[in-house]
Amino acid sequence: MTSPVFHHGHEDLHRVRPGEVLDVVGPEARHAVTVRRLRAGEPLDLVDGHGTRVSCTFTTGEKDRMSVTVAAVHREEPPRPHLGLVQALAKGDRDLQAAEAATELGVTCVIPWQAERSIVRLRAERAARTMAKWESTLNTAAKQSRRAHWPRLQPWVDTAGLAELIRSRPDTLWLVLHESAATRWSADDVAGWRGRAGVTVVVGPEGGISDRERETLEAAGAHTVRLGDTVMRSSTAGPAALAALGAVLGIWG
Repeated sequence: MTSPVFHHGHEDLHRVRPGEVLDVVGPEARHAVTVRRLRAGEPLDLVDGHGTRVSCTFTTGEKDRMSVTVAAVHREEPPRPHLGLVQALAKGDRDLQAAEAATELGVTCVIPWQAERSIVRLRAERAARTMAKWESTLNTAAKQSRRAHWPRLQPWVDTAGLAELIRSRPDTLWLVLHESAATRWSADDVAGWRGRAGVTVVVGPEGGISDRERETLEAAGAHTVRLGDTVMRSSTAGPAALAALGAVLGIWG
């Protein structure tokens, strides 16, 4: 069984050495002590979210403070190619469900998208609150899935902003999932994507991606594809595509 993971964002975490004793304070220590109820000698990992994993043993702790002894330091490389998710804002937290599952599946970048047909609309007074909720969801999922590399949450975009992002990253393959697309991806197609720096899937809201949006994204350099014969919910399509990509690209192998 893998060790529980706790975030320790100290910029010099990668410099620690076996045998060192580290003091961790704040919410992560509180979770270890009062929720996980770790005891002396039990294993745990500290991660910085940027690829450093420090294997430790719990020494002592109380309330929001704990001391751990470093056993080993590991540097984990991110998967290649990078996998990204552009997830349209959706009602009922279905967008957050997709982002959570994508994090568990190894996504490296999540971009919230306010599409034309998104029922949820971001206004100035709620945008910061909504993005904080997304950030918390990604961080919790990264910890639960024991990741050393945590996904980046990029600022939300509208369709014009997404098109500009696509144009600015020509080394990334952008795949717009659309039920009416004539092109259906195959294992042979995916195998040819291994040389890309990144592959990002774009998922629309409950009402789907409009023809105008599809044309705008294609003009920017995206490719519209159909994942399968069934029509999936907004919360399902992205994770399904990322799972298929992870398997065929060898990221999981």
